[in-house]
Amino acid sequence: MELVAGIDAGTQSLKVVVYDPAGRSVVAHASVPLDLSSAPDGSREQNPAAWVAALRKCFENIDPALRSRIVALAVSGQQHGFVPVDAAGQVLAPAKLWCDTSTSAECQQIMDSVGGAGETIALAGNPILTGYTASKLPWTRTHRPEAYARLATILLPHDYLNFVLTGQRFCEYGDASGTGWLDVRSRTWSTPLLRATDPDRDLTDCLPPFAAPDALFDIDPEMAATLGLPATVKVAVGGGDNMMAAIGTGCVVPGRLAMSLGTSGTLFAYSDTPVVDPQGAWAAFCSSTGGWLPLICTMNCTVVTEQVATAFGFSTREGDAHLQATPPGADGLVMLPFLNGERTPDLPLGRGVLAGLDTTNMSAAHLYRAAMEGATYSLKYGYDAFVRAGMQFERIVLTGGGSNSAQWRQLVADVFGLPVDVPVQAEGAAFGAALQALWALGQSRGEADTISDITDRHAALNPTLSAQPDPERIPAYAQAYARFLRYLDAVTPLQRG
Repeated sequence: MELVAGIDAGTQSLKVVVYDPAGRSVVAHASVPLDLSSAPDGSREQNPAAWVAALRKCFENIDPALRSRIVALAVSGQQHGFVPVDAAGQVLAPAKLWCDTSTSAECQQIMDSVGGAGETIALAGNPILTGYTASKLPWTRTHRPEAYARLATILLPHDYLNFVLTGQRFCEYGDASGTGWLDVRSRTWSTPLLRATDPDRDLTDCLPPFAAPDALFDIDPEMAATLGLPATVKVAVGGGDNMMAAIGTGCVVPGRLAMSLGTSGTLFAYSDTPVVDPQGAWAAFCSSTGGWLPLICTMNCTVVTEQVATAFGFSTREGDAHLQATPPGADGLVMLPFLNGERTPDLPLGRGVLAGLDTTNMSAAHLYRAAMEGATYSLKYGYDAFVRAGMQFERIVLTGGGSNSAQWRQLVADVFGLPVDVPVQAEGAAFGAALQALWALGQSRGEADTISDITDRHAALNPTLSAQPDPERIPAYAQAYARFLRYLDAVTPLQRG
């Protein structure tokens, strides 16, 4: 039987899942950790060669008999990263990542050049936020002038892996809308913003062409041989990790809200029309299925709980016990978990804050709870903006590593006051990429299934992992969230100054 594969190149690891559509089951899974290079100025970088090495290792760890049955695959990649490539296809410098906050000054410079954040949103639907690709170009021009001079193509992480797999340079609308240059309403590059990024160079020459959401490409024969795949494998366009997670969670029709608890935290909801906020309260992205994907992103989620666990010498697998041992609100302890700076709320130069410490809550369990609550409250802060704009949701579909925690699932249900569901396939982004490959392959064969038909059939939920809001805990979390907001209001002027 035919199989499809999904590749997810994240910040912490690269994963591959192999899916059997007929049996509706993942038949293989492989993962390889990735290192992250950090610097005091906020730089967060990775070597793209490490992604390729991890990709090879993942496929080496999959049974050759299964590899021989793969007919199509797609790549999910961490958004916003900048991979500078020369005319020969050689990488010119380390990739600056989504969590890189060293370019906050460049963000402001680009927006100031077109008249400020409001005019930037009018031009493209989004402000140029820290982490977006756009600001990485002037930073590179200043700090890596030789690499910038040789720059031929601007690739995002998932674009680069597609280039490795196919030998072709192309991009797609979902991931491209996270560059800051794409006018998400018209799906065209904004000439004024490109000019503001570099007034002395026409950056459109460096941008790859767009591919349709259901496009398929031939795999490069040499790469197929390296990975142990048939030379007939087709490569779908893939997309950013959030766009692929939307597919993996069935968030491809209006009214569904997905939440990803990974290194970063995200909330996103599909729309048939552009959903732009004049104040830039959320990211007005395109989806990778032909629609739009308004999205809230926080830069600090499981990274914070992992840091606390490491500091106190325990594993996050033991974290649920700490949650059970402490009450909602952590006995007054509040964490503003902005270890990497923050996007929601918009505090790119922000740093973590612990407040409300006393003799009763200065414990590992309380700090772990405060970290988990703080990460969740940051997402609630963004969710409130969705609600103020009139969006309505009945349930939350939870994905990412944090969804493995029963206590975190319950915490989300109680904080948001909504039922929480968890997909059977926990690797939402990798699985979504596999489903996109399945859909694109079907389209190429003349099949009539829409992407929602595919997700209805394959993106099943696990009823044993669902959580319902607990009426007894909801008031306690509401009080704790209000306290979080008060500390946030007090600290914001300091962290913006």
